[in-house]
Amino acid sequence: MMSAHPPVGGLLREWRQRRRMSQLDLACQADISTRHLSFLETGRAQPSREMVLHLAERLEVPLRDRNQLLVAAGFAPLYPERSLDDPALAAARRAVDLVLAGHEPYPAVAIDRHWTLVAANGALGPLLTGADPALLRPPINVLHLSLHPQGLAPRIENAAEWRAHLLARLRRQIEVSADPVLVKLLEDLSRYPPPPPPPDGSRRPEPGREPSPVAIAVPLRLRTERGVLSFLSTTMVFGTPVDVTLSELAVESFFPADQATADALRAR
Repeated sequence: MMSAHPPVGGLLREWRQRRRMSQLDLACQADISTRHLSFLETGRAQPSREMVLHLAERLEVPLRDRNQLLVAAGFAPLYPERSLDDPALAAARRAVDLVLAGHEPYPAVAIDRHWTLVAANGALGPLLTGADPALLRPPINVLHLSLHPQGLAPRIENAAEWRAHLLARLRRQIEVSADPVLVKLLEDLSRYPPPPPPPDGSRRPEPGREPSPVAIAVPLRLRTERGVLSFLSTTMVFGTPVDVTLSELAVESFFPADQATADALRAR
């Protein structure tokens, strides 16, 4: 019977090309000969389990796709994929909850590889006022919520800049993972009408608000009942995950970009 899985050599070649590496580049990093690597990619040689994992490590292949490489080579998957509710991930889930709660009064969210909301702290809810309730029904995709014309987009003062930033992040994620779900997500988001230009003077500092510092990151400037709140975001991931779900989980934390935002959120 013919295997239903693609040849492991073809998959290795795809990942090497996706990383923009030549056979010589990868062979040098993996400390093998280019001849042997060529034989592996063309199917003239079959890699061992250790070689599959060795090459996957050098190519920085995501854990989900390392399992696919192993299966294509005739081996069992190595990395489990559990729900976050699984008892085996209880410690990781507690860590995520602690990070989210500890970040209050500033907003923070946990998202999966497809930008689906997994958890959020109590500071997020008040910032979603005015969003279409349909966008807030689980599963919530935070990119749709941010960029949809009936989501947060009308209240984002620098909507064009923020949209470009998010789409650029998504494109980089697609380059790394080649995830077809993300490709479809990018297509959907790209169909949203571009945001209108901000009104004249909208970027001027409000009374009592100091000018923004020298740009070091793209801020999120959101209009709220407390005025325009300005945030900078950071992303946290688990450093040494051995579970597929955990490797794809990220915590996005938003910090005040100016003192007025910090004061408004603390007062809330």
